[in-house]
This record gives sequence, structure tokens and C-alpha cells, in this order.
Amino acid sequence: MFSFAIRRIIGAIPTLFALITLSFFIMRVAPGGPFSGNRKLTEAVLANLNRAYHLDEPIWMQFGRYLWGLARFDFGPSMKYRDYSVTELIVQGFPVSVEVGFWAMLVATILGITLGIVGALRRNGVIDLSAGIIAMVGIAVPTFVIGPLLQILFGLELKWFPIAGWDGSINAKILPIFVLALPNIAYISRLTRGSMIEALRTNYVRTARAKGIGAMRVIWKHALTGAMLPVIAYLGPATAITVTGSVVVEQIFGIPGIGRYFVEGASNRDYPLVMGVTILYGGIVILANIVTDVVRGLLDPKVSYE
Repeated sequence: MFSFAIRRIIGAIPTLFALITLSFFIMRVAPGGPFSGNRKLTEAVLANLNRAYHLDEPIWMQFGRYLWGLARFDFGPSMKYRDYSVTELIVQGFPVSVEVGFWAMLVATILGITLGIVGALRRNGVIDLSAGIIAMVGIAVPTFVIGPLLQILFGLELKWFPIAGWDGSINAKILPIFVLALPNIAYISRLTRGSMIEALRTNYVRTARAKGIGAMRVIWKHALTGAMLPVIAYLGPATAITVTGSVVVEQIFGIPGIGRYFVEGASNRDYPLVMGVTILYGGIVILANIVTDVVRGLLDPKVSYE
């Protein structure tokens, strides 16, 4: 298993390099630049700025300089947040995004698996139909619609929670966590329900029942193990994306996470900031996929590490 993980990590290096290369050149060839949105600058001032950030060099030289910085774990200085490096901005925003994303994914996993199991065992019942409604809403209605609706209902009308802002209190976390968790609850519950129904129909589950094993033991020890494989495959990248922050949710609720920095960096054409957040996202998603493959191999004996 250890050698399999090492091979996957080595194999992920070309993928990460391709992500870095595409992101770098796409941003550079797009019209405009990091200083084109400022007030009218003189040619001398603009030339000095380009020289300070090495934007006057050939693009291949800029790319080589950036790769050399990455080799030293240096994402470079931000072009809009003066006196801040990209690493400092990520260190400031990443813990907040991780906190919101972690709790959102934990809530989504617990509720989604619970609803899926109950729905599979009590098909067409009240809980199954309720889970289907939640799934339909979570999948069909985007977060930029659900978020403002909940702000109006629970913030303006009922005044239970603050509309936006981040002071570290529980009340300020509930709405963004729920909005971020809702789509994942929908997907996890539907995946769990479908997989559980298929697992209950398999021969090894029927054999376990024929041997007189208790119903709960058949469900938890035999059926659930096989039913969790598609769910785990989804949880890997979903957890990585959710934990690293949601751009939409952080913008709606005014959360100071890296999603906000990504949006502002893209709007301001802050090349190093966008690159830093993109590489962080890509690295975490790649790592989550590797962990998912390892966990699936532990649960499914048919998966080979060779």
C-alpha cells in the first residue's frame, strides 16, 4: 500500500505541473494586466511597475522565474495587497476556509449517509421522500440563490442569525455551513441510497441473511461496507473542494477565506495570488484523490495495489 501511494504521488507531479503551466500562460495571454485597472498611469510609472514585478521580461523567462520560486516554496508577492506575500494571504484565509468547509462536510456526510441508509431501508416512506426533496433542492437550486434566501428568512425576518460577517461565534457559522453542506447532503444521500439498495440485493448479503445473522449486523457489517465505496469515491474530491472554501458562499456571507482572495485576485488580475490559490486547490484535490484510492483499496479486496 505504501508503494502504491508513493507511485500515485509521483504520478501526480505531471498533473500538477500541467495545472501550473496552463494557469500561468492563460492568465498572461488574456487581455489587460494587473495595473490596467488603475487610474491613468504615466509610461514611466507603468514601466517601473512592470520592471519591479518582472512583467517586462519574456514570458518564458517569467515562467522559469516562477517555477524557481515554487521550488523554494515562494509564491511571490501580491500585486494588489501591498506589503503582503501570497503565502501570508493564504495563511490568513486558509484556516477560516478549512473551519467552515470541515464542519460543512462533516454535517453533509453524517446527514447524507443517514438519510441514504434510512431511505434504502424504508423506500417510499416519509424519510425517503423527504430526502428526495432535500436532494432535489440541493442539486437544482444553486448556493447563490439559497444563501440570500436564508439570509432574508433567518437574518432579516426571524433575526436568529447574523446576515453576514465573521466574528468566530457559532451564530455566524451556522448559515454558511448549512448552505455549503446542502449540495453535498443531496449527493451523498442519493449515492448512499442507490448503493445501499444494490448492496442489499447482492448474493453475499442474501447468504448472510440465510445463515441467520441478525438484520442489523447484515446491514452494518456486510451491506454498508459495499455501499460505501461509491460514497467514498465522491467524498475524496468533494471534501477537498469544500474544505478549501467556497468562492460563492464566502462572498455571500463575507467570510475572510481564501475563496474571497481568489475572487479579488481574479478581478484585479493579481497573477501571483490567483496562481497561489489555484496551486493550493489543485494540490489538495490531487492529495484527496490519492487518499480516496487508498481507502477504497482497504475496503474493497478486489482493488489491487499492483
